[in-house]
Amino acid sequence: MTLPQPLHTLTIPRLVGILRDLGIRRFFLVPDPDHGELVASHAVLQPLADFIQADGRDFDGHEGLFFQVSRRHDTLQGAFVHRTCRGQAAGGVRYWSYDTVEDYLRDGLRLAMGMTHKNALAGLWWGGGKGVMARNPAVDRDDPDVRADLYREYGELMTSIGGCYVTAEDVGTCVTDMAAVFERTRFTTCIPPAVGGSGNPSVPTARGVVAGMRAALEHLGLGTLEGKTVAVQGLGNVGEPLVDFLFDAGVARVVGSDVDTERVARAMERFAGEDFVATVVERGDDAWLAQPCDILAPCATGAILNPRSIPRLEARIVCGAANNQLEDPVRDDEALHARGVLYVPDFLTNRMGIVTCADEQAGYVSEDPLIERHLGRDWEHGIHQAALRVFAESHARGAAPGAVARAQADALSFEPHPIFGHRGPAIIRSVVVNGWAG
Repeated sequence: MTLPQPLHTLTIPRLVGILRDLGIRRFFLVPDPDHGELVASHAVLQPLADFIQADGRDFDGHEGLFFQVSRRHDTLQGAFVHRTCRGQAAGGVRYWSYDTVEDYLRDGLRLAMGMTHKNALAGLWWGGGKGVMARNPAVDRDDPDVRADLYREYGELMTSIGGCYVTAEDVGTCVTDMAAVFERTRFTTCIPPAVGGSGNPSVPTARGVVAGMRAALEHLGLGTLEGKTVAVQGLGNVGEPLVDFLFDAGVARVVGSDVDTERVARAMERFAGEDFVATVVERGDDAWLAQPCDILAPCATGAILNPRSIPRLEARIVCGAANNQLEDPVRDDEALHARGVLYVPDFLTNRMGIVTCADEQAGYVSEDPLIERHLGRDWEHGIHQAALRVFAESHARGAAPGAVARAQADALSFEPHPIFGHRGPAIIRSVVVNGWAG
């Protein structure tokens, strides 16, 4: 079969159709242990490995990428493993729409790398990884039976790759979905409380964003959140409770936006007694980000800070829950810094989801001090102190804060797990040599 080239420019349904025609349900892209070059499980898919290997922005020596096509719903499911020195890769599974295979791959690569940085800065003994499921537009994603099928199969994927990656909840995925994952694997967190899990991590994540905002205001000498105006992009599982926490902290006004009409209506009803206004926006609408405000809080999807949006920002601080807010982590970090906009690195302040669910097996304590210390002002590895260290180094060196935070996180991410060492590559090699792909 002659394949259309290049493969990364195809739509996801087109690639899935090709895989079906070739009889390929599972494939991987994994570095060769001898020379380090990324190798595809099937020669016909090597162009995808070559495309990723040549990328200088989003590929960062990822240890393994595993993919499968669901049996019933023609959905591409992936597990992206970045770095596992500190332990098994950990991060949520995102269920989202992508225009092309390239968009899908880039999102997974960047999200996995972001989890490495997030887990390292948080002091967790976990590596970085991410799951991504690409929505099939022909499938009713709101059908509970369809979702259960998809997430059970994702659980099977987790089991099949031997625990090199442990999945959790992320954008597009809910606790009910995680229960379906749990039916087929033990390599998951964020499962429902009824079966011993910590449940939805969104509220702790919102609390972490507030902690990052307070650190940024302190660094700039701008006082507290009281009397400030905050623009919240995305009013979903994190954005809506964030608005609540902001008003509790004395914020004067919050403006919000979302692509979902129902979410906007729900937020308007919930905060009817506050100085709150929300707008329905089109997906990819950069114009809304130019809201006059003290703090811009991106809480939707990534890559929204770029050469189109950054010149129009009126915020003094950017601090939100969305992963990978910078379209280009170097270029856009420097652009914000040059404009005098203080960027709180997303992987520093949105850690609380993984903090609350990554160690579910350790048991639960009411108002757990091991969790609460991340949100206080005093612990050296908490959000507040970690952010202040990044800002101080950024100011002293004249370097953008994202670069400073990444360098600090990278140094920590190479520390080997105190018990198991750097075990991930051995797990991946076992999966590969035991004939996983096919």
